[in-house]
Amino acid sequence: MEEKVATGRRKRAVASVRLREGSGKININGRELQDYLPSKIQQETIFAPFEKLGGSGRYDLIIRVKGGGIEGQVIAIRLGIARALVKEDDTLQSDFKEKGYLTRDPRKKERKKYGLAGARKKFQFSKR
Repeated sequence: MEEKVATGRRKRAVASVRLREGSGKININGRELQDYLPSKIQQETIFAPFEKLGGSGRYDLIIRVKGGGIEGQVIAIRLGIARALVKEDDTLQSDFKEKGYLTRDPRKKERKKYGLAGARKKFQFSKR
């Protein structure tokens, strides 16, 4: 098996995932998974696509992620992993699609407009 590369995005976060056969090592931006994401919930979110395969012990993951916040990066990584696994095995696509792992969340932050306090919020009105 050659290396599978996939991209995942969420808000401003962009994750590039390299999937190759190995012993289950996960490297995110040159750091171990536990160092980069200490939260168990975030780690479970990343491992969610591997549930169908019975664990991530068969693959090594090299992940480069930038932009956004931690939660956006986690969802971007999950999308990248799911896409890479589908490249590896087409039969997983229907399961992943059903669970929403292959769906790119299109919501982004709306830009601030001139004359307003935020994207839609107006400045406080004062009658006098």
